[in-house]
Amino acid sequence: MNKTIIDSAMTIDEAKKQNPKLLCSKEILNNIVVVDVEYYSFDGQIHKGQIAIHRDLADDVRGAFELLLDEKFPVGTVIPISDIKFVWDDNLSTAANNTSAFNYRFVRGTEIMSNHAEGRAIDINPKLNPYFPGGKVFPPHASYDPSILGTIPVNSKLVAYFEKLGWRWGGSWDEDLDYQHFEKL
Repeated sequence: MNKTIIDSAMTIDEAKKQNPKLLCSKEILNNIVVVDVEYYSFDGQIHKGQIAIHRDLADDVRGAFELLLDEKFPVGTVIPISDIKFVWDDNLSTAANNTSAFNYRFVRGTEIMSNHAEGRAIDINPKLNPYFPGGKVFPPHASYDPSILGTIPVNSKLVAYFEKLGWRWGGSWDEDLDYQHFEKL
């Protein structure tokens, strides 16, 4: 039997480390927990990673990853954005097809705080499930093709699972589709 591959084993303090470019309140940080998750990756192996998420959403996220594991839905990596590989840079994380949640940052191209800033949103396989703001594509050179493994199709069990729990999926928005993005306010 193959051994689980560890993609992330950060401490809670490492995962909640402050973004030096944009400091967040202790109130927000006190609500962030780190959830260990297992998932199939694109190498066909089981990996272990971590999601930093608002404490109220931890069970929802655990259930989502159990579903993904049962479905053998491949996930790139699951590493908190504070990791040295990304140092709070959403561009680096998404370009690496990294799944993450808590990221104290603004909505791309605005000065409005993202729902990620409070750990109330998660982006899954962003390179396969891109965001299309104003006719652009993010991450650059990504494309959305539901026939490719790791892409979230409209009729997926993951979308149904999250929607049943009151989450919104960016792939069902009227404009600026964001296929990687799930949020619960």
